[in-house]
Amino acid sequence: IDLDTARQELEEFIPHVKNISDSSIKKMAGRDLTRFKEFKKQGIAVKFGRFTEKENKQIQKNVEEFLSLTGIDSAEKLLFTWRYPEDKDTIHRLKTEHHFCEKISEGIPRPWRLIYYRARKMFDPNNYKGRYTDEEKEKLKKYQALHGNDWKKISELMSRSNLSVAMKFSEIKSAVNYGPWTKEETQKLMNAVKEVMRRKLKTENPSSLSSLEQSDTDLWIDREKLHQQLPWSEIETKVGSRYWRQCKQKWNSILTSKLTKGQQLYRGTNGLQAKINLIKRLYETKAEDASEVNWDELSTAIGDVPRAYVQAKFYRLKVSCVPLWKRKTFSEIIDYLYEKKLPELEEKL
Repeated sequence: IDLDTARQELEEFIPHVKNISDSSIKKMAGRDLTRFKEFKKQGIAVKFGRFTEKENKQIQKNVEEFLSLTGIDSAEKLLFTWRYPEDKDTIHRLKTEHHFCEKISEGIPRPWRLIYYRARKMFDPNNYKGRYTDEEKEKLKKYQALHGNDWKKISELMSRSNLSVAMKFSEIKSAVNYGPWTKEETQKLMNAVKEVMRRKLKTENPSSLSSLEQSDTDLWIDREKLHQQLPWSEIETKVGSRYWRQCKQKWNSILTSKLTKGQQLYRGTNGLQAKINLIKRLYETKAEDASEVNWDELSTAIGDVPRAYVQAKFYRLKVSCVPLWKRKTFSEIIDYLYEKKLPELEEKL
């Protein structure tokens, strides 16, 4: 089936099809069109939006049946194959031989890619457990009053991860400032980061502390160390007026500025080139999901910057350039940027 015909036929089922990239249309023509036509015969419309309980159960059934058919021993291996490099080739072969795309989407009137995403969300053992209920928030406050900041103990009582309960408590315990950062707040943040890093270095390698002691200038900044995870709930407490996520975002902007010596990477010609490089590199990864992207490696596409900076720039790019981006999957967004936006940016450059 040629591209124009595929687009025309899909338009009957997906009203926003004109905003979908050519490569995504080709995939949908192969994976979805026949199914959509079958559902039409049964009087069933193609759906978008929140998955129903019935659809979730059907996905669960489809995954379990596929595991039983192929002998793959877990849903995680099936849906997050890259986590198991030693089994990767065998799993890919089994998925191809037994028509994974068709099997996983059986009985569900939705685009294949959305079903795949939903399955991954359902079966990822590392996934969060959803929003906290009001009852859980009250429990969290009570447990913190009883056990202090013993997040390991509290996480066991609440059946959530240590990080989740610590971060949620920091979010609900007090009001925070949402205005621009003052010089005093910024300095508090810098001091807090310096303090936790000093302690970390002292524990890991006492001899490396000498550069921290030598001067109060930026000698203490070591790129490799600064890219490591920091205890944000502790830093939040030291800053006092900001929520942990604000502290993290502000620190990333400070870090970016220092690493790039204050250059405005996303201005003028540099900005255009950075966007072009980012789109090309993302397209080359052939990633189906954001979790498959090595953002640290990708940061070299823009410059010597933290991964959070690159992720923020990608977010702005998709929001400002991709119509109906919320309805698109990660790979559809990348395809659209590559096919529609990239030529515009190159011409502008």
